[in-house]
Amino acid sequence: MVDDVVLIDENDPVLESDFVKEIVRQMRAVDTYGTYDKWTFAKILEPFILTKEMKREIPIIGDPDEIIISRIKVFYNAIAAMIEKECGLMASPVINITYEGFGRVIVIVGKLVVLDKNLRDVHRFGFQNLSKMKDEADKILSIALEIIGKHSTAAGM
Repeated sequence: MVDDVVLIDENDPVLESDFVKEIVRQMRAVDTYGTYDKWTFAKILEPFILTKEMKREIPIIGDPDEIIISRIKVFYNAIAAMIEKECGLMASPVINITYEGFGRVIVIVGKLVVLDKNLRDVHRFGFQNLSKMKDEADKILSIALEIIGKHSTAAGM
């Protein structure tokens, strides 16, 4: 990250959304040394933001490191937590990523698959801005909740 570029405004109203609070909670949960305890939400979320220029600097072919994989897991864990919060049923994310940067995310509620997403180029995982990240999460969440509503029997198993 470039230190002199501010990627997230500290006064961005998106920082007050439930999803952002959950993703920060998930990031702090994987921080075994307590580094994030005194960081602001904006500073914790900054690695999720990749502008077009930043993405251009990342090679097209590359292997994801453990930090990027952890960030992907945090994103989908936050979505699963939001599903649980909304419908009261346990949501379990299953994430499989190869060393080449390809994989799949599945979120299961009961016996029901509510999210099935292929992942590509995970070494370039990120969003243009905080709003785009929240919009993507909201879209996934609304689709998952709609599926749960249609198939509540399977979701409750």
